[in-house]
Amino acid sequence: MYAAHTSLTRSFETRFLSAQRVATMIAAKGLAACLADMAACIESDFRRWEAFDKCARVASHSAQGVIELMPIADQQLYAFKYVNGHPLNHRLGLSTVMAFGVLADVATGTPLLVSELTLTTALRTAATSALAARLLARPGSRRMALIGNGAQSEFQALAFHRLLGIDDFRLYDVDPAATGKLLANLASMGLRGTVCRDAREACTGADIITTVTADKTRATILTGDMIAPGMHINAVGGDCPGKTELHPEVLSRSQVFVEFEAQTRIEGDIQQMSADFPVTELWQVLRGARPGRRNASEITVFDSVGFALEDFSALRFMRDLAEELGVADSLSLIPALDDPRNLFGYLPAAEPLRDRPAARPGHLPDTQYRVAM
Repeated sequence: MYAAHTSLTRSFETRFLSAQRVATMIAAKGLAACLADMAACIESDFRRWEAFDKCARVASHSAQGVIELMPIADQQLYAFKYVNGHPLNHRLGLSTVMAFGVLADVATGTPLLVSELTLTTALRTAATSALAARLLARPGSRRMALIGNGAQSEFQALAFHRLLGIDDFRLYDVDPAATGKLLANLASMGLRGTVCRDAREACTGADIITTVTADKTRATILTGDMIAPGMHINAVGGDCPGKTELHPEVLSRSQVFVEFEAQTRIEGDIQQMSADFPVTELWQVLRGARPGRRNASEITVFDSVGFALEDFSALRFMRDLAEELGVADSLSLIPALDDPRNLFGYLPAAEPLRDRPAARPGHLPDTQYRVAM
């Protein structure tokens, strides 16, 4: 097995996808097409659920936000994502969510791809939401309330339009400027939105409600009296301990679906419920092992927190898209050694340490270094 990977391990060039490169790739393919194809990748991987070594993400919480690592692997590929969530970052001119990820070869540990995942996470979250809604929302749904009009909202709207045919968006955010931004971006895509006074008005008459708020608090965006029979709720913003969007009554009246139960019990809206509160994992519905929506009057909730398998699928999609478009950017991330046991020999020619002048602070020795970009 090792011999079969000799050429791989001796090339030591890791494919690199910067944020700018990913943006140009998405533009070349088309955002709507990328959302549809990424949803197909996610569905394909969820259908082979047992093939993956899975765990809940590892989180480091602070008063300002959270930093997380999200690992997962099958027999061929290992992936992880680094991602943060800092709701007040916009005050510093920074994104609330920033991410990058790695795709590696299981047989050798060689990093095959390093990619931005800030843009890509927005696509994969929206693609997963729409994939779940295809299974759980009433057929013929056309109107969606979109509560929380920040960085994720356009991706959600376009994914639901492309994958479900949603063409009527009811918009609300506590920040009117965010709603104005979303309204303008929807118009640029040929979609229409109606600005609402509050979340209740946005939900009135909706077939689907998407909540994608950012505050790291135990909030109540939706209450039971705002929910009508037959609605599907796509709850995206409650995604870490102490952060919720749905009143417990909404959950108790609904059939609730999750990505990975062990993680959602800690991070999702169901953290408010008892440990035996019943949920169904999405892969079970995709595989036909458990029912999705059972009738037109049932209320369904997708308690989405984001799971590493979706990032695995997204990285796989971006790798394949780079190959399709002929993108060959790379990083010299791993030393290329003539003798893999002689790592010391990769350093510049050694001189006796006692004879070498000390480098001045902020200055490198005269040795020339080449960085492959």
